[in-house]
Formats: sequence, C-alpha cells, structure tokens
Amino acid sequence: MEGRAKIRNVSVAPRKARLVADLVRNQYVDDALNQLLFTHKAAAPIIYKLIKSAAANVQYQEPNVDAANLYVKEIRVDEGITRKWIRPRARGMANRILKRQSHITVVVDEESDDDFE
Repeated sequence: MEGRAKIRNVSVAPRKARLVADLVRNQYVDDALNQLLFTHKAAAPIIYKLIKSAAANVQYQEPNVDAANLYVKEIRVDEGITRKWIRPRARGMANRILKRQSHITVVVDEESDDDFE
C-alpha cells in the first residue's frame, strides 16, 4: 500500500532540495526521519514533514500496516515557478534576481520481498 504527500511552491531551490532528497531515498521511514533531524539544510524540515505525512496517509488508508516496514519508495523534487526582479547596480546597470521554488513529492510504501532485489 502506497502513501503519497506533496507540497507545491515551497521556497527552496530545487538544486538544494535534491541534495537532501538524495540522503533519504530508499531508506526506512524511521531512518530517514532520524537522518533529517540532524541535517542542517533548509529543505530538511520540509521533507521531514512530508515523509511523516506520507507515512500517516498509509496508516490511515490501511490501519493494519506495520510502520516499521515502511520505506521511502520515491522522492521527487521538481522545479516550480521562479520569481524574477531587477536589482539596480552601479553605473546604470542591473542584475537579475531569481528566487526559485520547488514542488516536492514523496511516496512511501510497505517493504515486500521483491522490492529490494
């Protein structure tokens, strides 16, 4: 049984969020949450809440699922909208400021015998 959680337009650049997502991909949920607690990145608390939400969604849909057997099956960080504006510089020039946003999707599944072969 799969559980999903998704957040859209979170104010973290996708390139930086993918570093945190790569840490917890294919790990057990308990290990992934423990890893995220001690990760000093801006995306870590966001992904922590998403994994907890996806695990809660599985347990809501199927109450007899063992929480110890849940693992992060898929975690995807896609690019969201980019806010753009101009910052004035010296001698009449201008620099472009890009504030990037992300869409993050987490899929949690119960471990079976054929998943890790």
